[in-house]
Amino acid sequence: MILRVLACRLRAQFLRFRGARVGSKTSVGARLVTRNPAGITIGMRVEIEHDVYLKLVTTAARVTIGEYAFLGRGCEVDASLAVSIGARTLIAPNVFISDHAHARSADDRGLQQGDVAAPVVIGEDVWIGTGAVVLHGVTIGDGAVVGAGAVVTRDVAPRTVVGGVPARVISER
Repeated sequence: MILRVLACRLRAQFLRFRGARVGSKTSVGARLVTRNPAGITIGMRVEIEHDVYLKLVTTAARVTIGEYAFLGRGCEVDASLAVSIGARTLIAPNVFISDHAHARSADDRGLQQGDVAAPVVIGEDVWIGTGAVVLHGVTIGDGAVVGAGAVVTRDVAPRTVVGGVPARVISER
């Protein structure tokens, strides 16, 4: 157990060495993949499980993770502009968060498509269930809950429970 904790903390130090800003007592699981780590800011006591991918598409992109947050195994955060995850937010395994997507136009063909980007803001004390997808331009308010497998395409009000494809309000907390 002690060796696992030490290994996770050493991986956090290595991430700091690569240019990320990492808070104290942060734990990083094995096989974390990052692109452009200088744009990553992680608060203290964050836990990132194994096989997480923090992909910053450009050197100007930013990913911010607040203190005491948790990212489950297999999560992917894909940032072109900015993705902000609030303090004490729990993100279950295999969640996909992206602040950009392909633009839709009748004239575009294949790889010549443009893209559309808008920041994603996830508030504090949010729970996001396994396999959920959070798309560009979405703001999830403080204390909200996103159900497993939900696809969030619109803003979620604070303390609201949403689920489904696309995500709809289920109840209030």
